[in-house]
Order: sequence, then C-alpha cells, then structure tokens
Amino acid sequence: MKIVVIGGTGLIGSKVVERLAQHGHEAVAASPNSGVNTITGEGLAEMLGGAQVVVDVSNSPSFADDDVLAFFTTSTANLLAAEREAGVTHHLALSIVGAERLPSSGYLRAKVAQEKLIKESGLPYSIVRATQFFEFVGRIADEATVGGTARLSTGLMQPIAAADVSAAVARVAANDPINGTVEVGGPERIPQDELVRIAMAANGDSRVVIGDPEATYFGTKITGTELVPESADAQLSTTTFADWLAAQPTAV
Repeated sequence: MKIVVIGGTGLIGSKVVERLAQHGHEAVAASPNSGVNTITGEGLAEMLGGAQVVVDVSNSPSFADDDVLAFFTTSTANLLAAEREAGVTHHLALSIVGAERLPSSGYLRAKVAQEKLIKESGLPYSIVRATQFFEFVGRIADEATVGGTARLSTGLMQPIAAADVSAAVARVAANDPINGTVEVGGPERIPQDELVRIAMAANGDSRVVIGDPEATYFGTKITGTELVPESADAQLSTTTFADWLAAQPTAV
C-alpha cells in the first residue's frame, strides 16, 4: 500500500516512514525538500498518484497565532482537495490531546481548526491526538527560564516518547480509517514542574525549578488536566520518562 507521509523527514514523520516500510508498505516521505509544498500545492498531484493513505505530521514553521492558523488551514485544505482528486481513501492527521480545552493558545486553536476541516471534508479519516513528547521537555524548561530560575506550571502532563507516537500513527495509518479520534499518551501523569525537575537532575542542570500555578505554558495557563488524555480508550505507552532519559546519549 502506498502511504504518503507529509512532513516525512521530521522527528515523527521519519520514524513513521521507517515503521511503515518495515511492514512492507510503500512509505514515501514528502516535504518541501522533496518538491512537495502543501501551502502552494506544488508537487501534490504527482506525489499522491496511486496513494491509498496520506499521513499529515507536518508543522508550521512559525508559531505566531496568525501564521500557524494560516498554515494548518491552508495546508490541510490543499491536501484534502488533492486527495479527493487522487482517490486517496484515508487521511490521517496528528493533533494534540486537549486542543479544544485551551482556546487561549493560538497554536491549539489552529489544530482545532485543522481537525474541523478534516471532519467536514467527507473523506475517510483518522485523527491521532498525542500528548507532549519527552523530546521537548528541554525546550519547555528553556521557555520558562529567566536567569537561573525556571518557573513552571503545576498542571499535569502525560508525556510520551516520539518513537511511541510514531508507532501509534503508523499502526492507525496501516488500518482502515476510524472516522474519529484516538488519544495516545505516556504511562505517567506528572506535574509539569516535576517533569522538568527530573530532567534537570538527570542532566546535571543547576537551574532552580519553581512550581507556580500561575505560570504559563508557552503563554497559556494550565490549571489541571487539560493536556492529559480523558478518553477511556486512550492508548498509553509503556516507556517511562526515567527509562527514556536513561537511554539518551546526550542531555535533553
């Protein structure tokens, strides 16, 4: 089965391509570097020829509110139109657990808008919503740091390894569309400040971590469980943050 992975050279996409190929699928990585531009539409028709599935794990190059909304809505609309012309029978998009619960975030509003376009397209689809990746804990810490102190939310997270997200996406892509949403997350719920504190201790980072209920997460306040899976059918991985940290060759 030919499966085109939009954003197929990135952190998640490259692993999705690898897993699908290991299972005998014709997995094709598509990105601007390979001549496929979902914003302009360049190369889409040629790339989607003969494809049964399109997996969209692309991301906006800019996280400014207007830019990210324009990216996800334009890219998704172009993809869906090209898929309809090519006869693609399954559109899969990677989204974020709890996106609709934090409307103050421009990025999450854009993901909700993307999901809406997919659901209303009339095309068979699957949406995989994932929690934050272990790989981004360092960036969370840096964003929250002023001087030698990182002030972080005490809201809960349930982070997951990027490899486990990729495995879930590949599994859904290789099966029939669910015409619905599946949530994936890690095995442990943990306050954001404690998550960062663990990472810093493992990496010998001397920054002071302060848990603050008023601290924001990329400009958005988390009060409790907005970013953790709520579905009873959520698929939880077995890789703990401690296990993942121990396997890293370099600091997070």
